[in-house]
Parts: sequence; structure tokens; C-alpha cells
Amino acid sequence: MTNQPGLVIAVSGASGAVLTNATVHQLLKFKIPLEIVCSDYGELMWKQETDERFRDAIARWSDLGDIRVHRPDNVAAPIASGSFPTRGMAVIPCSMATVGAIASGAGHNLLHRAADVTLKEKRPLVLVPRETPLSLIHLRNLTTLAEAGATILPPDPAFYLRPQSLDDVVEALATRILYALRVVPEIDAEHAWTGANN
Repeated sequence: MTNQPGLVIAVSGASGAVLTNATVHQLLKFKIPLEIVCSDYGELMWKQETDERFRDAIARWSDLGDIRVHRPDNVAAPIASGSFPTRGMAVIPCSMATVGAIASGAGHNLLHRAADVTLKEKRPLVLVPRETPLSLIHLRNLTTLAEAGATILPPDPAFYLRPQSLDDVVEALATRILYALRVVPEIDAEHAWTGANN
């Protein structure tokens, strides 16, 4: 790992592996060290959606930059403490069970604890929730987290960009995540709204 603070990337047991992958690739282009934690069900969903084991994804990413992986049950990992410096955290995708655990402050694994630390240290916390429709309980939990300082970033396509493929949609969303994490100062022209044509 380099000496600069890294970002925590967490993967929970919801659908959205393609977005995690795109975001990690964009972050590694900025030479940002990544601290990665994936829940057990997150690993299962990764295999279901990509036909790739999560450990193989880690190997691919490790060829591109600094990656450190933490087991979800290792609540003694460095990212479980506010004294360990990070630039923030993103949960991509973020299941409603994970939302509920973080919102309650009573999490039971490293993913939940790292998110709790990110909030209390007032670092950027970006949650990419994957559920539809949303129940009142979901909405209340998301509201609690937004009020606590988290950015709630649903993976909604920017149709005004006229995406031609799923890759276009995913890359635009990954760019928004980097912006929310304060990795980039602005949305690049390719992915920004520039006004309507008359």
C-alpha cells in the first residue's frame, strides 16, 4: 500500500457487481489505494451475476493498483477504527439489510462498523441502494442515513445522456460515485447535463 489514505469499497449482498467493478477500475486509474470488504452473500451474488469468483476479481484489480482485502467478520481490521485514516467509503451495491444495520448503529460485521466509523469521523459515505420498490421502512432508514451525513446515490440511469449500452449507463454512474466521494472535483463533460437543445 502507498502512504496516502485509501478508500473503503464495500460490497453487500445486493445486485450490482457490474457497477462495483466499473467504480473500482475508475478509482484505480487515480492510483488510490483501496480497502475492500465483501459480505458472504455479496460474494455469492458476485458469482451469480458475473460467473466470476470474487477472489478472482480481487486478483484482477490487484494487477492494476493497491488493494487490501478484509474479511467481513474481522471487526479488528484497521478500517474498524476512526484512528485509521481513509478518504471515505462507498457501499456498492448496498442491500436494504445493510442500510438498516448502518442506520441503527447496531451493525454486526466489518462492513457495518466501517460505515459507522466513516459517519462518525465525518468522512464521505456513499451508499448505492439496490431495491425496488422501497418500503416505508427502507425510506426511513435511508432518511436517517442522509440526515447523518451519508450520500444516497441510487443507480438511476441518466437517460438525458442517451446511453447506447449498459456500459454507458454504468460508466456514468461510476463517475457520479467518484464525484460523491470527492475524488473528482466535477462531473466530466461526457457525463454532465449541459442544457436542453432548443
